[in-house]
Amino acid sequence: MVSINVANTMNETCVDDISIVLQIDLYKNSCPEAESIIYSWVENAGCDGSVLLDDTEDFTGEKTALPNLNSLRGFEVIDAIKSELESVCPQTVSCADILATAARDSVVISGGPSWEVEMGRKDSLGASKEAATNNIPGPNSTVPILVAKFQNVGLSFNDMIALSGAHTLGMARCSTFSSRLQGSNGPDINLDFLQNLQQLCSQTDGNSRLARLDLVSPATFDNQYYINLLSGEGLLPSDQALVTDDYQTRQLVLSYAEDPLAFFEDFKNSMLKMGSLGVLTGTDGQIRGNCRVVN
Repeated sequence: MVSINVANTMNETCVDDISIVLQIDLYKNSCPEAESIIYSWVENAGCDGSVLLDDTEDFTGEKTALPNLNSLRGFEVIDAIKSELESVCPQTVSCADILATAARDSVVISGGPSWEVEMGRKDSLGASKEAATNNIPGPNSTVPILVAKFQNVGLSFNDMIALSGAHTLGMARCSTFSSRLQGSNGPDINLDFLQNLQQLCSQTDGNSRLARLDLVSPATFDNQYYINLLSGEGLLPSDQALVTDDYQTRQLVLSYAEDPLAFFEDFKNSMLKMGSLGVLTGTDGQIRGNCRVVN
């Protein structure tokens, strides 16, 4: 399954003008098979494409930025989708639109809500490791840092809580949540959960070991993430902080834990909002023939 990394989507193809309108069914005539091709690859595998660019001699991309390092996966699926689309309708569907559609499809295939993906993004002409490091919230972020980084790209406090629910899917390496293993006191500490993590991460090559972000329903897009936070089973420190460090965030977590349909609706709306922020369209950017390199 192509993992959903909301933070990385936040950092893609940002420009100052966010008023540009994308379109539903943009490829209806120019590449009518586009969405079905993307869905098929995402299903089998079980977002400005700046995050897809490999490092070159001239610049360092975003893949090795600290928040992304060892956390991004699924590039080969995007490569396969792009390759087939180029054979069917060359230079038509951008890598950025592929990412946006694949994110929606991975949610749907996992049992989550669906939405109409607006199309028309162009791919960036570069990538910035520094920007990714500065803009993407790290796994140890506090609530004020999370709020600030989301607001910096045009997303609200509520968007931040709703989009964090994407952590109902995916995995993280021990190195990203090592600080969670140190705590053993406090009202929100789940000792059994922490001891299981300590056992996993204490093994040989522990830092590279993977743990599921949601142990209860790891392959299902649902509201279990929020339920886990309330029982002290948030994997990343930045996730658990939503319950332990701030009253307002805790109240929203409670509401989503109690009402999965409200979470689905808010997540869908926040994804649509995020997908329209700072996109490159028209003569800005390009449609890459290979998502890993600029034309």
